[in-house]
Amino acid sequence: MPEKTAKTAAKAAAAKTSAAKVAPKIAPKSVAAPKPAAAKAAAPAAAPKVAAKPAAAPRVEEKKVVTQRQGFKANEFVVYPAHGVGQILAIEEQEIAGAKLELFVINFMKDKMTLRVPTAKVANVGMRKLSEPALVKKALETLKGRARVKRTMWSRRAQEYEAKINSGDIVAIAEVVRDLYRSESQPEQSYSERQLYEAALDRLSREIAVVQHSTETEAVKEIESQLAKSPRRGAKAEAAEGDAEGDGDGDDLDSDGDDATVADEAA
Repeated sequence: MPEKTAKTAAKAAAAKTSAAKVAPKIAPKSVAAPKPAAAKAAAPAAAPKVAAKPAAAPRVEEKKVVTQRQGFKANEFVVYPAHGVGQILAIEEQEIAGAKLELFVINFMKDKMTLRVPTAKVANVGMRKLSEPALVKKALETLKGRARVKRTMWSRRAQEYEAKINSGDIVAIAEVVRDLYRSESQPEQSYSERQLYEAALDRLSREIAVVQHSTETEAVKEIESQLAKSPRRGAKAEAAEGDAEGDGDGDDLDSDGDDATVADEAA
């Protein structure tokens, strides 16, 4: 009996030892179990990469808007050919016939008028930014040149002058002012000539005033001082007529010579 008891005790001890050996082998498997969970947790992290693609759409729209606006901004002074210098009060959006339309709201303070121009049409209507100081200087130099008037009917010349005024070209407008200007020693202008002269002078003085940060009155004085430097201003009609007869092409002549020719025809 003591021997059987000793054998039984030995078997029990061997079983405990084998159980202790097996336990560490099973434990690592249970520790490795969280690996799939970590893989699952890492998967959602890739989701933001897919969501980042639609974010590029607003950039394309922004570029399109900037292109349509041609670089014009609110509170900026611009030149609208048919009305002269105006200021962009705002850029608003309206819905017309179910379609959204972006508009420049332009105020012409002197004319007490507000104009709405589609941003996509600014190139077609000829709207532009203010002239650079160098171009303004060129326009002022043009005023000092010799007045040139075509030997054609007044109705045709009036159309050409009006086209120049509405072109929005500051140098072309200066040419109209130069050609229609009359000093005190020269014959008075007709009503239609006076109207065109004042329209051209108004367009020119307003832009010069805004560019040079001065008043319109100061701009007009500067224009008139440049006109006074024009050659042969206030010369006698006889001398002008003599120069006109010596002109080879016969198409253009100075303003005094033109007046002399008209007087001869009337006589």
